[in-house]
Amino acid sequence: MAKKTNALRLLDAAGVPYTVKEYPVDEGDLSAVHAAEKLSMPAERVFKTLVLRGSSGAYVVCCVPAGAELDLKKTARAAGEKSAALIPLKDLEPLTGYVRGGCSPIGMKKKFPTLVDETAELFPTVGVSAGIRGLEIILAPGDLIRLTGARPADLTE
Repeated sequence: MAKKTNALRLLDAAGVPYTVKEYPVDEGDLSAVHAAEKLSMPAERVFKTLVLRGSSGAYVVCCVPAGAELDLKKTARAAGEKSAALIPLKDLEPLTGYVRGGCSPIGMKKKFPTLVDETAELFPTVGVSAGIRGLEIILAPGDLIRLTGARPADLTE
């Protein structure tokens, strides 16, 4: 099995049941839709992790289905901000400890307010990055929400 990431160590410490799936990484396509295809999972059950900065300067982590577009207005409202924008890619690793294509909502350098698209609760399990490219955590959405302190919200267009 691949190395234990911070996300996996936190799941183990919390006693959360999960499975890990590995998939081949295509450096030319780091999209969550591509990951879902490689994992043979429906795109609506694989959640990408996006980090935004609100108008107040506060950061918010969002988990949305792979094929969905984040609605910035809805997301800002759900985060209690006037507006929000994706952080520049160069800021992702210094802020979270994770790289693009391997950003997990679990085990970031700091704990940020987290929103999970409400559709996650429709499924028995969902996938999120395990913290490195090519590694996915499959877990119950309730466990993801509880472990990250997330709030379910309508975040997509």
